[in-house]
Amino acid sequence: MTQARTGRRTTRPEERRQDILEAALTLFAERGYRGASLATIAEKVGLTQQGLLHYFPSKERLLAEVLRLRDERDMATLGSARPSLDALARIVALNEERRGMVQSYTVLSADSVTEGHPAREFFTERYERLRRDLTAVVEAELGTELRAGLTPETAATLLIAVMDGLQLQWLLSDEGVDMAGVFEGMLGLLRG
Repeated sequence: MTQARTGRRTTRPEERRQDILEAALTLFAERGYRGASLATIAEKVGLTQQGLLHYFPSKERLLAEVLRLRDERDMATLGSARPSLDALARIVALNEERRGMVQSYTVLSADSVTEGHPAREFFTERYERLRRDLTAVVEAELGTELRAGLTPETAATLLIAVMDGLQLQWLLSDEGVDMAGVFEGMLGLLRG
């Protein structure tokens, strides 16, 4: 066993796995999912492509783990133990600075709807967790009686749809969609 950066004892495979995730996070953010090859990621951490596949059996599985890491870091960066509507707005603004990661997320989330896709479970669980967490946030911040007859559950689903839809429009827009501004507008509508 070796000493990890966090000060706790970990095995070398755990460190190697973390190194791969860090390299993949950087390359996916810079180049997007298609632009970052497994060979390039492996080279960045001193492995062969086969060696990398020992830790992550597919590129899709690696990206799903990178997205999980990104979600964890987003919440840590915001200094929030639980999400809030303002924290969501800050995440939308942060995403405007990392086009490659947003593109990778958008492509993989769409691909994951197919049966047997390696990231399907990740996205299914992620959306279930987000709906549950955001329902609690909406209820805590806005109450149970919302505008236009929305329930906290439907408001949570709508917020997720707006975030994901804005990302897609932003990626396809030549003129640039102001994701942060539009999302703030959506929050204004909910808050009344």
